[in-house]
Amino acid sequence: MVSIKRFEDIVAWSKSRELTNKMYRTFDGNRDFGFRDQIQRASVSIMNNIAEGYERRSTKDFSRFLVIAKASCGEVRSMLYLAEDLEYISEEKRIELQNLSIEISKLISGFIESIKDYQS
Repeated sequence: MVSIKRFEDIVAWSKSRELTNKMYRTFDGNRDFGFRDQIQRASVSIMNNIAEGYERRSTKDFSRFLVIAKASCGEVRSMLYLAEDLEYISEEKRIELQNLSIEISKLISGFIESIKDYQS
């Protein structure tokens, strides 16, 4: 957390905010409320776990919350396959959203590695 002064400065958080907004817009009119709620909650979980972990001000806690955020990236990607299978989205849209989720997951992985030396 060396040069980061607030969670809003974390690139993975900004990207996860972008993903969450895209999820809400993409599935806004979807009438499968259970599916829509789950995929939106999973995307929100990414950004909120990054924020909550950072605000705990403990590197060990932050790392744990980052792992949870990364797991939510996997949940989002998995659900996007289902969205395509159910014809809620096109293959092109699935790939676009999955690529953003993969980018976030990689950023989180890098962040976890970078703070390992600071864990107490």
